[in-house]
Amino acid sequence: MRLLHFDGEILVSTDFRGKTIPRYAILSHRWGDSEILFEDLGRATYKEKGGYRKIEFCAAQAARDGLQYFWIDTCCIDKWDLREHSKAINSMFRWYKGAARCYVFLPDVSAAVDAPQSSWEASFRASEWFTRGWTLQELIAPASVEFFSREGWRIGNKTSLEPLVHATTGIPVRALRNGPLDEFTIDERREWAKNRETSEEEDAVYCLLGILNIAIPTAYGEGVERAWRRLQTELEAAGSAPSIIPFSQNDQFVGRESQLAELEAKLFKHNQATTMAIVGPPGTGKSQLALEVAHRTRQKHRTCSVFWVDSSDTDSLYRSYTGIAQKLSIPGWDDEKADSRQLVRAYLSGKGERQCLLVFDNADDMSLGSSGMFTGAAHLSNYLPQSELCAVLYTTTNRDTAKRLAAPNIVELKEMTASTSQRMLENHMKSSLSKSEQQEAQLLLRELSYLPLAIVQAAAYINTRNITLREYRSLVARQKEAVLGCNSKLPEDGPQQHDTTGPVATTLLISLDQIRGDGELAADYLFLAACVDRKGIPLDLLPASLPREREEAVKVLSRYGLVTRRPAESSLDLHQLVHRALRGWLRKQKRLDEWMGNAIREVYRVFPGDNYGSRSKWRRLLPHAKYALLHSPAEQGGRDWSELVWKCATALYNDGRWREAEQLIMQVVETSSRVLGDEHPSTLTSMANLASTYRNQGRNQGRWTEAEQLDVQVMETSKRGLGDEHPNTLSSMANLASTYRNQGRWTEAEQLDVQVMETSKRVLGDEHPSTLSSMANLASTYRNQGRWMKAEQLDVQVMETRKRVLGDEHPSTLTSMNNLAFTLKGQNRNGEAVSLIEALLQVGKRVFGPTHPNILSSSHTLDEWRGRST
Repeated sequence: MRLLHFDGEILVSTDFRGKTIPRYAILSHRWGDSEILFEDLGRATYKEKGGYRKIEFCAAQAARDGLQYFWIDTCCIDKWDLREHSKAINSMFRWYKGAARCYVFLPDVSAAVDAPQSSWEASFRASEWFTRGWTLQELIAPASVEFFSREGWRIGNKTSLEPLVHATTGIPVRALRNGPLDEFTIDERREWAKNRETSEEEDAVYCLLGILNIAIPTAYGEGVERAWRRLQTELEAAGSAPSIIPFSQNDQFVGRESQLAELEAKLFKHNQATTMAIVGPPGTGKSQLALEVAHRTRQKHRTCSVFWVDSSDTDSLYRSYTGIAQKLSIPGWDDEKADSRQLVRAYLSGKGERQCLLVFDNADDMSLGSSGMFTGAAHLSNYLPQSELCAVLYTTTNRDTAKRLAAPNIVELKEMTASTSQRMLENHMKSSLSKSEQQEAQLLLRELSYLPLAIVQAAAYINTRNITLREYRSLVARQKEAVLGCNSKLPEDGPQQHDTTGPVATTLLISLDQIRGDGELAADYLFLAACVDRKGIPLDLLPASLPREREEAVKVLSRYGLVTRRPAESSLDLHQLVHRALRGWLRKQKRLDEWMGNAIREVYRVFPGDNYGSRSKWRRLLPHAKYALLHSPAEQGGRDWSELVWKCATALYNDGRWREAEQLIMQVVETSSRVLGDEHPSTLTSMANLASTYRNQGRNQGRWTEAEQLDVQVMETSKRGLGDEHPNTLSSMANLASTYRNQGRWTEAEQLDVQVMETSKRVLGDEHPSTLSSMANLASTYRNQGRWMKAEQLDVQVMETRKRVLGDEHPSTLTSMNNLAFTLKGQNRNGEAVSLIEALLQVGKRVFGPTHPNILSSSHTLDEWRGRST
């Protein structure tokens, strides 16, 4: 749990995970259009947003109530961190209940100080705050709830306004007084939310989790009815083994009876757990079959835990295991340093008396790549419990993977039967088929190769456009004729990468024709989504002049069954067949390169800088950036391509993912060299960046020699092409000197540093930033040689010049103060060193915030030095 407080004028966010949580106030409010988000806290401009007024109000009121800390959902939850966001939704009721004070801010209620109730009562009762789903728990959970007008005046609390609140909400007085909620039936508690609205339909269910004392994984996009059924299943399962199945049972599931029977019979045959795999091409319904198995297992074996694991990549696997660890209350599950995968593995391996079923969905590769938080490849088998009672079920498109994981217990999905396909179609149609349509349905299904995904997309189109099966079959015929008439050659990477002829491609392109006719925005979003990673595509990537326009366009795509929405994550998914078909269509239209360029531009637009508070954001955007860069020709990408590579490399470097950063920059070097030539300034810049990456990997990586070779090459080429005194040449010499310093080659570093400094003074002037940097570098060399007086003279000169030219608060000025402090400390002038660090921190906290890594490092240094200062 994060809490806010003000340190002077700076708003500070403190993470109390694993620590004792202090007393805090909490804000209940409705979101506006300009809220301060978690990622805004590291920026100097957050005070300019409209939501800052609420933060000031909450902080001031908390201070009046003797509380230093306060919580506001808009900026205390890192919504780019999916694991944190899901946990927060299930913890919200507990956080409100634990608050010392809850302040309800009502922007639609006006009341002056000491105004009579008659002047504001009508607007109070009509306030939208009473109509929202999430504010229900914010009214019931806290012991102290106080209401404030838009002017910030207190108009009463839950006790003084009890008759008014009871009359407005219909909530029993006993519940308003924090009586035990289990005294009320489930239906009674559900009734309290009956007339309340939520932005997302599933939130009508999720906002009741705390009130019903239930925890379930959120699955935005499932619809309110399925969410209710999952909630009901959890309620009915009270006393059963703990389980996590993030999707409700599919009431439209049909067919696969023989495979279903085989799986149920073998998974726990003679009480002996078995490992099995479902394998088949994309779109054949593997996940739906596994989901049916999961729900039936839970229903028939109440003592068997069932856990669903997304194993498409390492990060998804980790999030799934973290949810399992929380559900099982495994000690240490909430420790950020703990590996939840090993916690769950050890726990389930040691619980020999409990049956368990683990469903690993999307296990297409045993070696899982990382898309964000975790580095390196993880072998799936490393995280499997060693227990005879723990059954495992995989879904995969990879036959070799299935054999390695589960041979000989493999269930293969092939083409569905005609009768089963018809039942599936009927289940997805909003109106039942007449007898005259039965034959038409069979003809259509044959055209669609009885493929489940194609059937679902066809039904979505028919329902949305309200047309007949015959009319849709005519569209299928015309679409196939158009594809055959196109007579295009397959691209070099083959039909598996760019299919435009299969049934899913056919249904997709029929829908695409209609979407393009209705408006370009939704179609543009599809094309853009085809040029980034197909999972977890952030809505921020989809450009729109107004959020409402984006929302309407995404709803169009949802109605046609082309995307799966994740509203809680503000993202969407494309099925891999849809993704593949879109790329194929764009290529045939000779527009793929154009849209790859658009994708590069949009990813670059939203990709954050290296601010430490943006880590969760760049982790989620990295898969999309890397996909776009990999599939986009660098020579056509222009400046955005190169800049995005460097942004990604910087993010990877800050995450400690040295090798991945190195690979990206090497790609830029090779491309620049091929397209622009070995001596082009851009090529030399990229080589210098690669050398910097080698340098930053440290002595233990043994990359100094490689860094030196590149630095020398860049320097010599710059001298030859640009001259000895060109700024780029001087920069390359400074880089080489830095490499020498890191190797302890002080004499060589000093010679270069002196040469760079003297040339910079003569060419650029004494006060030029590059000149001052060269002086600071030389001072660093002197410091490492123990030549303190020479280092001090330079450090003082740099600091005073930067203060005069750049100002006291410029980051370069603060860096020079830090350098001088270390020089003074090296001379045992501890008092002066401590005073300088104290002055640095006073300014630095105001400029960067107290939690910035550099400020934390300086604070740690100060604590150490104070213990030794005299």
